[in-house]
Amino acid sequence: MAAALDKVEARSLVDVVAERLEQAIISGQLEPGARLSEQGLAASLGVSRGPLREAIRRLEGRKLLERTPNVGVRVAALSLRDLVEILQVREALEGQAAALAAERMSDADVAALARLLDRHSRQKGLAQGVGYYQETHDEDFHVRIVQGSGNARLAQMLTGDLYYLLRVYRYRSSTTPGRARDALEEHRAIAQAIAARDPARAEAAMRAHLRNARASAERQLAAEGEIARAPPRGRTGTL
Repeated sequence: MAAALDKVEARSLVDVVAERLEQAIISGQLEPGARLSEQGLAASLGVSRGPLREAIRRLEGRKLLERTPNVGVRVAALSLRDLVEILQVREALEGQAAALAAERMSDADVAALARLLDRHSRQKGLAQGVGYYQETHDEDFHVRIVQGSGNARLAQMLTGDLYYLLRVYRYRSSTTPGRARDALEEHRAIAQAIAARDPARAEAAMRAHLRNARASAERQLAAEGEIARAPPRGRTGTL
């Protein structure tokens, strides 16, 4: 009997374009505050405006893009104050999620968490110390922790409207020298505390990790002078 093969994932052009735009926003290729040029994006991506516009609407729903009357669509941006306040709340909520995960996550999920970090450790960008990129949902360490908490309301708060926008600042935080490797080691410390079924240790490790990430993001935003600042008039985002 022939071995079973993995199913081929059917993906629409809109899915592909939305993913490409999301990656460009997270990596900084499309900078916070930059106005999008539909014509330029369609040309660089090699697609018509129909799927591009649908992808843009999808990313508006994820709060990565924002539309302003008489201005157009821009890449969303957070002020430093907004970012700090959001990350302070996230620290408390994700700390609680880690504590619950230590109590409730199954042994199989704990093992899967360790394998996820092994995959992350093989990222070229992380190995070179230039950034720590995590894909969405199951490939995101933080989402795994939230899912493992077994608390649906907590999951809704942490993976809701601001989840995608915060990924932009999480990635940018990881691009500061040495931060990517430190973040991976902090993830491992959290995973080890969960595997040890130690809620207090898991919460403390998660809170420490998020404080470090917040401090890194604050330093980078301040250094770049991008605190609540839009790009100069006429500057557009293209790939």
